[in-house]
Amino acid sequence: MKLDPVKMQDWEIADAAESTMKSVSEIAERLGLIGEELLPRGKFVGKIDQLAVMSRLADAPVGKYVDVTAITPTPLGEGKSTTTIGLVQGLGKMGKNPVGAIRQPSGGPTFNIKGSAAGGGLSQCIPLTPFSIGLTGDIDAITNAHNLAMVALTSRMQHESNYDDARLAQSRLKRLDVDPARVQMKWAIDFCAQSLRNITIGQGGKMDGFEMASGFQITVSSEIMAILAVATGLRDLRERMARIVVAYDKQGNEVTTADLEVDGAMTAWMLEAINPNLLQTIEGQPVLVHAGPFANIAIGQSSVIADQVGVRCGDYLVTESGFGADIGFEKFWNIKCRYSGLTPNAVVVVATIRALKMHGGGPAVRPGLPLDAAYTSEDLALVEKGCANLVAHIETVTKSGVRPVVCVNRFHTDTNAEIALVRKIAEEHGALSAMSDHWGRGGEGAIELAEAVVAACDEENRFAPLYQPETPLRDRIERIAKEVYGADGVTYSDTALEKAKLYEADPDASSMSTCMVKTHLSLSHDPELKGRPTGWTLPIADILIYRGAGLLVPVAGAIKLLPGTASDPAYRRIDVDVETGKVKGLF
Repeated sequence: MKLDPVKMQDWEIADAAESTMKSVSEIAERLGLIGEELLPRGKFVGKIDQLAVMSRLADAPVGKYVDVTAITPTPLGEGKSTTTIGLVQGLGKMGKNPVGAIRQPSGGPTFNIKGSAAGGGLSQCIPLTPFSIGLTGDIDAITNAHNLAMVALTSRMQHESNYDDARLAQSRLKRLDVDPARVQMKWAIDFCAQSLRNITIGQGGKMDGFEMASGFQITVSSEIMAILAVATGLRDLRERMARIVVAYDKQGNEVTTADLEVDGAMTAWMLEAINPNLLQTIEGQPVLVHAGPFANIAIGQSSVIADQVGVRCGDYLVTESGFGADIGFEKFWNIKCRYSGLTPNAVVVVATIRALKMHGGGPAVRPGLPLDAAYTSEDLALVEKGCANLVAHIETVTKSGVRPVVCVNRFHTDTNAEIALVRKIAEEHGALSAMSDHWGRGGEGAIELAEAVVAACDEENRFAPLYQPETPLRDRIERIAKEVYGADGVTYSDTALEKAKLYEADPDASSMSTCMVKTHLSLSHDPELKGRPTGWTLPIADILIYRGAGLLVPVAGAIKLLPGTASDPAYRRIDVDVETGKVKGLF
């Protein structure tokens, strides 16, 4: 059967490709796993015993390390996951032994607008259905561990409100005196459910809990997901789980999961989740799937553990960072590489003609609505103007000490003249460039990109962080704002300024990484400002602390921890064929 992505939907291509899929044991053999290092979860999906593999391969040679990032996307996304899979397939066509590392999709976008981020067309991670729906339960484990912390907190608050000190002592509890107005966590759910953002819990009598304002956040924004992404092993994860700040007491002191004596039980939920998942590309290369998305709030990276395994099992490890280089790559550069100790040999910046036209002043791109004709007909002036955004991302990657590879991710409506213009501008600003048609032609269509990446990996680079651990917090924020986002400066709310001073004076907090929170739809904090905005300042409204993940989190702009479901969500087109039991409609 000829697979034609122009005429076929992603799920139809995946379904056809799955008929010739390799077993997970064959994929594990390709990775060089031995014995019980593979933990099968059916015929085509497995987990990898990271402890066993890392113990055996601790001193093994490390392969080339490639990060895939992008320009500022449209709300539809510009194909980073598709490019990551396509590049792995292209390297495979060159006779290399590549491994991919991508994030597990969240149920929120999968059943809403963006889809499951399995790739697309002829560059997909399969099997699509388990990848998209639950996989091996990692996100469920995070949901349960997160909500267990909330159970521990709210039940403790109820008991303290109902018991005197003598009764508390009989229960072997000390009074934590939690301030209900300073609870830092919300309940977790892995869907986009805007009606649950703000709720009241504990209504009824004193046996029905402690009444207070609460709410939900999407699971992938949980600090536990960030911990899974940055942990280097089980011991590290266990120690981090104990440091999560759940609330503050009425004297302003932190109340942690260790104070609630729930950290051990939370870790028990994560025992299986710490092991990366093993799937494959349509063309049979290994793909490690671990940790989750949401880079505008969390770090949005595949896990340190997956990358540490992948670079020891393949010639090339291709990993993905969420959203544009201003968010995903900046966090890869200054957070993930700090935790992992790995440094990239190449960085791919994915660009699409569609997004460049939007940044050049094209009509608004709205999820669920047809694209304006401007995006499917040639307009060199619009493309050239929009390349200002591309240049900003090239400069960001260049500041890290790595020469970027700009990948023009070809859509079938793009013209040769438009692609040539983008490549010319990219090369004029010091980048390597390649056109890639991996969506339409799979690995064969990505050979030019793969060759450019191999060439980039063979170049020497001077990768170095933007700031050092001892750099004061406000200096870090200003450096990121000016050198990555292009801001003129930074302003602080009274709350944010007070917290900045507090954390700078705290020896433990002051050395934590800085995980910026802002919109992914603009280089600025304002999603309506496209292209390369100038003459603006970055407003920091608050600074959160994730002690478990080791992150200080400055918040710029309005970011919701629980996205909303759109009026035409993907779940309307997802169904099951009752004759075959196969899911259709996923993308």
